[in-house]
Amino acid sequence: MSEGPKKTKYTATRRLLLKSKLLKKATSMLAAEKEQNKRERDEALNERVPPLKLSGLSAQELQELCRELHRKIDVVDEARYDLEIKVAKNEIEIQSLTQKIWEMKGTKQRTKLKRVKKSHDAKLDALTESKMSSKSDFKANLKTVKKEEEKKEEVTDWRKNVEAMSGMEGRKKLFDAGQ
Repeated sequence: MSEGPKKTKYTATRRLLLKSKLLKKATSMLAAEKEQNKRERDEALNERVPPLKLSGLSAQELQELCRELHRKIDVVDEARYDLEIKVAKNEIEIQSLTQKIWEMKGTKQRTKLKRVKKSHDAKLDALTESKMSSKSDFKANLKTVKKEEEKKEEVTDWRKNVEAMSGMEGRKKLFDAGQ
């Protein structure tokens, strides 16, 4: 008689307790993830760039270190500048190509699809061709019904009608015609 799994309903206090526990767990996991990312970043920086040992260096050695650092900064700035110019050129080229595409789309008009009217026989043929290998003529199986021609009353002299309807015989004819 049961139509599906039963859903248990929690009270409002129980739901609030569960939500608070989930939030506490999520905040602790987020803090742990942030700490892990910080440790990984510090390890990567220590591998790539060794820490500077400035203690025990003379003023001459410090100046030489500064000059070397400035030369490296200049090389990186030149590379960054070259990349910026390449990116700007590529953006201009992309814009011109998209403009050409839009122009080509505008000049080439799509032909509108025309609605094709098919007869019922053609529709049936299209349907039956996919289902049956041999064609069958459905019209041949239909019976033809001929319309009966309405009886036309002949136009006769009205005087003869009046004479025929007069008297008891005429009333009898009218009575027979009404039934």
